[in-house]
Amino acid sequence: MRHFGHIAPEVRQRLFHQEPCAFTAGSPPRLLSAALGATLYSPATRPRLADDIVKQAAGGVVSMVLCLEDSIADADVGAGEENLVRQFAALAARPGAEPPLLFIRVRTPEQIPDLVRRLGPTVRLLTGFVLPKFTEERGIPFLEALTDAEKACGHRLFAMPVLESPELLYRESRVEALEGIFRAVDKYRDRVLALRLGVTDFCSSYGLRRAPDMTAYDVQIVASVIADVVNMLGRADGSGFTVTGPVWEYFRVPERMFKPQLRQSPFLQVRAVELREKLIEHAMDGLLREISLDQANGLLGKTCIHPSHVLPVHALSVVSHEEFSDAQDILRPERGGGGVLRSAYTNKMNEVKPHRAWAERTLLRAEVFGVANEDVGFVDLLAAGIPG
Repeated sequence: MRHFGHIAPEVRQRLFHQEPCAFTAGSPPRLLSAALGATLYSPATRPRLADDIVKQAAGGVVSMVLCLEDSIADADVGAGEENLVRQFAALAARPGAEPPLLFIRVRTPEQIPDLVRRLGPTVRLLTGFVLPKFTEERGIPFLEALTDAEKACGHRLFAMPVLESPELLYRESRVEALEGIFRAVDKYRDRVLALRLGVTDFCSSYGLRRAPDMTAYDVQIVASVIADVVNMLGRADGSGFTVTGPVWEYFRVPERMFKPQLRQSPFLQVRAVELREKLIEHAMDGLLREISLDQANGLLGKTCIHPSHVLPVHALSVVSHEEFSDAQDILRPERGGGGVLRSAYTNKMNEVKPHRAWAERTLLRAEVFGVANEDVGFVDLLAAGIPG
């Protein structure tokens, strides 16, 4: 699979200076964690789940979570588990089907070995498990169960803990909780693919829900948690983990409180005005702003609950030609001793040592999402990915 693989090769050649790389579930963890992109959640109870997975993969989705937790009622967990076993068998029986990276979000540690056993040979389609309400105390049993299940089935399985517990939100317990989480995930570092943020649960602790005109970063109590999670768990010194962006809850709103936030200038192109109107109609301008703020705050990828959110996440993850040029200049071997140089675009100064970690992360993102041609922007990438 590859990002933008659903677009015709000749169109990709026109869009990309460097095309996104191909990868599989067996690729190195560092590559996979960066490549998750927009991770689409789906209730595990959907009766045509195998068809849904194939359809979403054909539309550009590269990672999905099949949820047995908050997205389904307590009484439906058993039916959801049975449905997953059936749908994995149906998916495995499809000739030539190339599903995305698939994860199951469980409720209890005991579900992990049980599901792996019940999936049998079709466990080869499973990339790992999403672990809810993760803290050191609650998370260790999940990670132990995953390790045992991996040994039992002989298939590599990853974990994606969800950070969403009140202990992380409350100021008096936050640092201690984050230190405990770090101890847990550091011990199982080779199995933790990424850390996911459960912002909806954070908001619920205070009876809050952000409006479609506001991002997670406009809710100050949530923004403070994100900052501390990145500070303690997302460092670029080799000790950190990939932290993914929070879910965007909205698909369409009937009326808007604030004037549209999308700038007009990037949209004055072919199809662009029509596309801009469609984005605003579907309340996508808030999503676009939040994705940009995710990246500015050190997050990569995003939890998504609607297919319409996937392409904007991926389009904004593509590295611009200017970013790529700067990153390459900073990492040239002859500049290992540091120094300052003017960018090739002559609009900024690149400091070799302070900007090295940024450059390394940028080139990793360029590998999985590609580098746009000089004259290609977000709107071009978005328009090319929308079915005609």
